[in-house]
Amino acid sequence: MKPTGHYDHRLWSVSLLCALIVLSGCTGMLDRHFADTLCPMEGEIVIHGLKEDVTVRRDDMGIPYIDARSMEDLAFAIGYVHASDRLNQMIGLKMISRGRLSEMAGRTTIDLDTYIRTLNLVRAADILYSEISEERKALLGHYCNGVNAYMEQYQDALPPGLALSGYVPERWEPIDSISIFVFVNLALSFNLHEEVNVLNIAQAAGHEKTAWFFPVHPDEDVPLAEARKLAGIDLKDTVPSLALTLRVHETLKDLGMISVAASNNWAVSGQRTVSGKSILANDTHLMLGLPSLWNLMHIRCNDLEAAGVCVAGVPSIVAGYNGHIAWGMTMVMADNQDIFLEKLQRRHNGLHYLYKGEWIPAVKREEVLRIRGEEPLTITVYETIHGPLLNEVLSESPKNIFQPPKTDLPVGLSLSWAVFEPGDKSIDAFFNLNTSRSVEEALFNARQIRGISLNMVIADRDNIAWQVTGRYPLRKKGRGLMPSPGWDGEYDWTGFLDASLHPWSLNPPEGFIGTANNRTVPADFPHILSSSWYWPERAERIEQIITSTDRVSLETCMDMQRDIFSLYVPELHDTMNDTDLRKGIEDEIDSWKDSSRQIKAREALEMLMSLDGIMSVESTKACISGALLHAVTHNAFYDELGPGDSAAWKSLLSDAVHGYCAPSDHLSVRGDESPLWDNIETPQKETKARILAKSLADSIELLEKDLGKDREKWNWGRLHTYYFETEESKMASNMGFVQRTGMKLLSPYFNRGPFPAPGDHTTLNVSAYSMAKDFDTWLIPAMRMIVDFSLAEPLFLVNSTGQSDNPASPHYDDGIHEWLDGNYRSMPFQRKNIEKHYTRVLVLKPSEQPAEDELDQ
Repeated sequence: MKPTGHYDHRLWSVSLLCALIVLSGCTGMLDRHFADTLCPMEGEIVIHGLKEDVTVRRDDMGIPYIDARSMEDLAFAIGYVHASDRLNQMIGLKMISRGRLSEMAGRTTIDLDTYIRTLNLVRAADILYSEISEERKALLGHYCNGVNAYMEQYQDALPPGLALSGYVPERWEPIDSISIFVFVNLALSFNLHEEVNVLNIAQAAGHEKTAWFFPVHPDEDVPLAEARKLAGIDLKDTVPSLALTLRVHETLKDLGMISVAASNNWAVSGQRTVSGKSILANDTHLMLGLPSLWNLMHIRCNDLEAAGVCVAGVPSIVAGYNGHIAWGMTMVMADNQDIFLEKLQRRHNGLHYLYKGEWIPAVKREEVLRIRGEEPLTITVYETIHGPLLNEVLSESPKNIFQPPKTDLPVGLSLSWAVFEPGDKSIDAFFNLNTSRSVEEALFNARQIRGISLNMVIADRDNIAWQVTGRYPLRKKGRGLMPSPGWDGEYDWTGFLDASLHPWSLNPPEGFIGTANNRTVPADFPHILSSSWYWPERAERIEQIITSTDRVSLETCMDMQRDIFSLYVPELHDTMNDTDLRKGIEDEIDSWKDSSRQIKAREALEMLMSLDGIMSVESTKACISGALLHAVTHNAFYDELGPGDSAAWKSLLSDAVHGYCAPSDHLSVRGDESPLWDNIETPQKETKARILAKSLADSIELLEKDLGKDREKWNWGRLHTYYFETEESKMASNMGFVQRTGMKLLSPYFNRGPFPAPGDHTTLNVSAYSMAKDFDTWLIPAMRMIVDFSLAEPLFLVNSTGQSDNPASPHYDDGIHEWLDGNYRSMPFQRKNIEKHYTRVLVLKPSEQPAEDELDQ
């Protein structure tokens, strides 16, 4: 295997051949062509680096059960199996997280690499790695040896994704695994993007209106005081510097790496269950893609046994069950990223920034980007006391034609992010969760997780618990929702909330715990965890079902994870039944001269008021809920933020997918006190009633445009679909002509769908779409897990895609229909059931020759 990654131009002939085969309709030929890229699932393989035999059993969906006699051999085998199942995904994650994707993808991803290097994720990974115990570092080393052993064996038979890219990967190192952990954390941390959205919207609409675009929660006032931080600042100077960040946000979304931090979990104690024993459930919500971020695994050695989901590249079960406890997680929606506005000045000796009355030289570093097919590009990054300057990557003269032009800006944007703080024991803590034997021990380990903010729900047979993890900045002033002036120090961080003050609970008297990215603390909680909660309806639905069910069972929890009832619909009914508002809507409709528009508005109102809240694929009336949100978004906000290609409009749509947002808030909560109901392009002042009346008629016209005029053919599943795409396919529109054409031709081989999608962003079975853009599902439950401690085999789990990222594998897409049908897979722990369930047996045998890492020593 080559010591460093490189690009093999000869492999483009493979791409051309594959495209021609797909064009001919003979995709089976591709499976046969790539058959030698698949690792066998039965027999024996001799490998350098093992000390003793390791058994890898597989079930009928390719899910592995790995049985070793030592932790060292287990870590090695996990690495080998991860690489055999997800090498393409692993290499992609590694290159993204290290700011090196352009080495594979070329000029297409220069912006992304520039962004990652500017944020200094490499430094964040180094800090996190330095906190890992020597024992865990050694296990990471064994894991890397397993990955490298696989790549050594299959260096001439790389999986299709890598083969078609032409990139030959380099050796896997421990820091690569840690970098992936840091990058996944970044992908689930959206405060930076939210604050960029604030700047774009404030520039377009003014700081006086900005607060109305960023509601915190239905029962809280809009954050007017927070928006006043921006008064008197010429935000037009910041807009050019946002271009890179916005482009990167779109690239990350194309790659499936920007996700709303959404998930469900709950734990029910024995006092509420049929059996008298605890039940834990978790479904994590991530971007729809192929493969899923998760893969499934059961691991065992003398010191450890655990099963659940993991991220290929990171050797730990992230959520699962170990025979004693179960644990699952949702994101807290924590606000641990802040943008600081900086006053900048160029002097003969470099860039300076103003801080507390002094002009301080910014710290300078250079980053070299290697670009496939191009000369290396050197970028200069500056940092202030608050963190890296995001716009300084645009302030140097371009080194090649692909770098954005030079821009001298008087206002800088620096980022403070909690990930750069030392003392984070997250990696050890996740390892230790795998071996915890009680809820109390698991709670202790969960409290050591500082790098990622989670609602960790834990259970054993007789106990349930909840622990908030992560770091939460203590600010001198403000709540961190919007960018803050950095030059006076008034909004600086002074430290972090002590972990002992994080919310937690053990065996609450209610007999259950449930979180769904909702506000889990009272509005007057003395510490700021977030100002960006998700819609409350999913959490309310969890509570509604559990408290209204006599005794909760495994089947109850399965039905909950499949639930497609939206509590937002009754809220819309309440809104429309408000006497004054309803009269205003009807009077507005009656005043129209266009009778066809009157008919459509009344039809939409009747559909909405008779919608039962069940967002099934067969439902005609479910269509009106989504169409109305689209129409209200356009009619209430486009006048302030348009046109459609403006940064401000894109920022509104971006913010609407991250959590509780202005369109939903205005539709169901805010009345005429909001200035946004008025259309600034007309001489008269519009009211909520007038905008809603127009939106009702527009909703029907939108549905007629998308579904035709025959109402018999209208249903939610035609409008709202799942389409499983690879990262490469999502990026195709940004590629050069040859690559773009090739990916388009190859898409039937790599992608799956479309399939009708039930639910929406407010249902437990989430399937979110982009408001005012389209109805395509982009967010799903990427896995579903339930652990019923009353059963001999407690663990049930399903992934949203197959185990493999290789389309030549029968386990590339076999999980999709299991997931679509709402099925579950048992993952047994009893020996007799393991042998029945995992019927294919592969034995990894040690070679008598020393491993490559031993030779290097």
